[in-house]
Amino acid sequence: MERAMAIDLHAAAGILAAHRLRPGAFPGLPEGLRPADLAEARRLQDAAHDILSDRFGPRIGWKIGCTTPVMQRFLGIPEPCEGGLFQANVQQSPGRFPAAAHHRIGVECEIAVRLSCDLPPGEHGRDALAAAVEAVLPAIEVVDDRYADFAGLGAPTLLADDFFQVGCVLGAPVAGWRGLDLAALSGRMLIDGAEAGRGHGRDVLGHPLNALAWLAGTLARRGRSLKAGEIVLLGSLVQTQWPAPGAHVAIEIEALGRVEMEA
Repeated sequence: MERAMAIDLHAAAGILAAHRLRPGAFPGLPEGLRPADLAEARRLQDAAHDILSDRFGPRIGWKIGCTTPVMQRFLGIPEPCEGGLFQANVQQSPGRFPAAAHHRIGVECEIAVRLSCDLPPGEHGRDALAAAVEAVLPAIEVVDDRYADFAGLGAPTLLADDFFQVGCVLGAPVAGWRGLDLAALSGRMLIDGAEAGRGHGRDVLGHPLNALAWLAGTLARRGRSLKAGEIVLLGSLVQTQWPAPGAHVAIEIEALGRVEMEA
């Protein structure tokens, strides 16, 4: 039977935010508070962001998940999903996200961008997006499998909870990136010195800036737009890895550099 009423966004957001602050094996939202679809999930995400910003500071960017075939197969979700990136959870390399402070910490190898100007709401081509990118950065996205069974939650609840997001560790910005073929760049992840995965920029929707275009269009449908200074993580080049406590994690992306953290 189709649900007649929208969920109580404040109540559902309070549960998600409380779980984020005390991560554990989250069983999911009560049935009457689960978002029915991705549109309702995004309204719930906005409400959760309002609560989380009191603890983590303002949202200063976005992460995009499920932009590569390897991650879509891994999560069983065939389309990208976005999540918020908060000021307190963005670190510079070398970073540290203690595994003991999370339920099951994971790491991903990402190409990130920092925007130089506001973009008007709407669809944007790759050239327009490239003109708005101030710098490209190598990044480790840090995630947390904070769920009792993520596959059983469904995409709407995962989207509302920022799709596993914890934070990120950023490398040095590369301002002179326009001479690079971002799609051709190779990247790899190392855990305690051993290679744990390898991929290319083209694995991200054919070109990393295609992911940025997807986000710009999705935000426009939410009545939002990309802003100057925001950081956007465009998607992992390799499957998520789950390092042991104390492990040393590094990513290396051709022509962009190396990023390191301790789990």
